[in-house]
Formats: sequence, C-alpha cells, structure tokens
Amino acid sequence: MAGTNQIFRLLSGPITFLVLLALLPIDGKALYMLATMAWMLVWWTLQVVPIGVTALLPMILLPALGIESIKEVSSNYANPIIYLFLGGFILGIAIEKWNLHQRLALVILKRSGTKPRNIIVGFMLATALLSMWISNTAAAMMMLPIGMSLIQLVKPQFENPRHYSNFSVSLLLGLAFAANIGGMATLIGTPPNLVLAALLSESLGIDLGFADWMLFAVPISALIFFTVVIINTRVLFQMPASPLMGLKCVVNERLTALGKPSFGERMVSVVFFCTALLWIFRAPLSNIEILFWLDDTIIALIAAVSLFVLPGEKHSPLLEWKDMRRLPWEILLLFGGGISLASGLSTSGVVGMFGESLAGLSHLHLLLIILIVTAATIFITEVMSNVALVTVFAPLALTLAPILGGSALELAIPLTLAASCAFMLPIATPPNAIVFGSGMIEVKQMMRSGLFLNIICALLIAIYCYKMVPFIFGS
Repeated sequence: MAGTNQIFRLLSGPITFLVLLALLPIDGKALYMLATMAWMLVWWTLQVVPIGVTALLPMILLPALGIESIKEVSSNYANPIIYLFLGGFILGIAIEKWNLHQRLALVILKRSGTKPRNIIVGFMLATALLSMWISNTAAAMMMLPIGMSLIQLVKPQFENPRHYSNFSVSLLLGLAFAANIGGMATLIGTPPNLVLAALLSESLGIDLGFADWMLFAVPISALIFFTVVIINTRVLFQMPASPLMGLKCVVNERLTALGKPSFGERMVSVVFFCTALLWIFRAPLSNIEILFWLDDTIIALIAAVSLFVLPGEKHSPLLEWKDMRRLPWEILLLFGGGISLASGLSTSGVVGMFGESLAGLSHLHLLLIILIVTAATIFITEVMSNVALVTVFAPLALTLAPILGGSALELAIPLTLAASCAFMLPIATPPNAIVFGSGMIEVKQMMRSGLFLNIICALLIAIYCYKMVPFIFGS
C-alpha cells in the first residue's frame, strides 16, 4: 500500500503538468512555464522527493521546452547569493562544532532570572539571536535539548499542573516562533531573504546589502518578537509570576560542564564577530579604493576559508572537510532552482501576463494592497515552503508593484518578511516541525496560537513596510 501511495505521489507532478498543458487557455512558452512551476510546487508541497531534487527540474525542463538554454539555466546555480549562504552555513557548522552556541545561550538564560515568564523570554531571545546568524532550523535544533532540560528541571516547582503545561507549551512554541523571527533580521538568517536579494540583483540591479537589510529588518523583527512574547506568555498561556527554585543550578552546572572556552571556541568567536562586523560595515569599507571588490558574498567566503586554515586543537584546523557532511546541500540547490524558476517566469512572459491581469487592483490604496499581499503570503506559506513561495511570487511582486501604484520593494519586501511568519502548522517551517516532534505540543495548540499571531504579524508587517521601505530604501 505504501508503495502504491508513493507512485501516486510521484505521478502527481507530471499529471499536474500535463493537465495544465491541456486546460490552460494560453500558448507558447508561458504555458510550458506555468505547467513547470505547478509541477515543482506540487512536489515541494507534498515533499515527494527531497526539495533539492525538485530544484533540479528547471535544468531538465526549461531547455527541453525551449524556454532557456542549459547554459542560461545552469548559471543560476552559481549565483553569488548561493555562495553567501554557503559561507553562512559553514560558519554555523563551526559555531556548533565548538559549542559556542551553547555557551551564548546559557549565558543569556543565566541572566534572564528564575520567573517562568522571564525564563521563556530569555530562552526565546537566545534562540532569536542565534537564528540571526545561523539557519532557523539549526537554531531550533540546538536550543531544543536545552529547552527540554529546562522543562524537566522546573516541573517539581509547579504546584498547579495546568501552569506547568502552559509553561512547557509556551516555552516550546516560543522556541519555534523565535527561530523564525530571528532569521528575518539578517540576510543569512533565513533563505527567503537571500532569494529576495538574488532576485533584486538579477532583475533590477539593486544591491541589497547586509547592513541595509539589518537597518530595515531588525526593528520590525524586534517589534514582532516582543509582540509574540507578550501574546505567548501573558495572553494565551497563563502562569505564575513567582520565581522558580533550582533553575540557577542547572544553568550553572551546564556552564561548568562546558568549562573554560577552548582555544578553538575562542578562534571561532573571533571569526564570527569579525565576519559580523565586516557584513555590517561593508558599505563604507567598499568605498575605500583598495577594498572596492568587497561584498557580502566575498566576506562569507573569507570566513569559510579561514575556518579551514586557522588552528583549532592539536594542530588541526577549526573545520575539516568531514564536517561538511552536515552542510545542507539541498538548500543550496533549492536556491539555484528558485532563481531558475524566477528567470523562466520572466523569460516566458508569465510575469507580464500576471501584471496585466491584476492591474485592476490599482484603484486600491497601496497600504491595503500591501496588507493583502502580506496576509496571503502568511497563510499560503503554512502549507508551502517559504523559499518556494518567495521564489515564485517575488518576481511577480517586482513586476506588479509599479502597475499597482507602488515601488518594487514596497511589495517584494513585505512578501519576503511575511514568508517567515507562518506559526500555525507543524509543516509550515522546520522549527515548527522540530518542536512539534517533542511530543509535548498538540496541533490545536499550535493552530490556536499561530492563527492569532499570523493576523497580528500581517498587520505589523504591512504598516511597517508601508511607512519604512520608502524611508530606508528611498523607493
């Protein structure tokens, strides 16, 4: 039975492709491109094969259908943005290998106090800060064991079982939410941000710099974070305000077990903070004549190479090639497939076609249009990969924005931010799935919290982008 089900799942993409070829009332490359996009979306949504495998379909279908040559398609898989994310992944592997992530998290937890709400806030803050610099998936996986330990530790301190249950659910949901929110603040924090940067560079020649993005995204990320904290710890889940005894002991024990920072950990810290500083101040540095070549991708690659050169322990480098087994290669392929899909949509005329069909919305106020785009993105990404969603719809936003009375960034940026705010379902984001896998959260609990947060985030993102995108990006 399982084999039959898999066959049907595998056929779902080709069947969708053929059905659209037969039914859509359009001709030529646009028809082929829409059918190709539908095939990829079906396989991404149903997770028929690994997402990186689906991302390779453009290299087969686009040349075969005469949309683009293999040379044009394959060049998308070597986009500089992909190497930016590659460098970020390698830096994240080094941080994890040398336990720098645990030390940073425990230090923050040590300073958060022993009240249940403060514990959750400190835990969420540690997760969000990690997620700014490594993938939200890695941040969630790193913090989950610490969170489970905290939950077990404080259990005897709760006299009311309901308060303990509320604390446990709030802590784990807060972990997932913070991992998603933290990733919004930097270009490397979550893949949709890099997809947008690649599309702006390829389509409009706009260089979305690391510092520019942080200047814009950190405030809205912080606003959403504290809004989620209030709702998660005070509105949805009630718990006592009195301190919990014994919490300081477990944090101190874990810090003691880590011991003093090793030489390797200190070296990774140096690379990490130097890389962050270079990203933040890259724009003024690149104005210096001898540093004209410096950009975010080159900085990431410098960091990655240095980790294989600088010493760790016993004359071994900080990273060895065997450590690259943990590198999520499929995400890098996903970037290439996404950029190829966006390029094909433009080349085939699909983007222009959608622009003409949606031009009727131009009579609406721009803020309302941004709100519609934001809300639709948040709820669609509950059942669809946020990377795939931004890859497919950001090119449409870039083209439609002038028709609808706004700039390209005024639609594309809120769409991208909204793709990181899917809080309702376990399948919406990897952090959601990770905390759901703990067995301590029910789907209805996640849906109840997530629905409320989705609506609030849609409003916050729409209003913030309407006011701040023109101000910061001058668009």
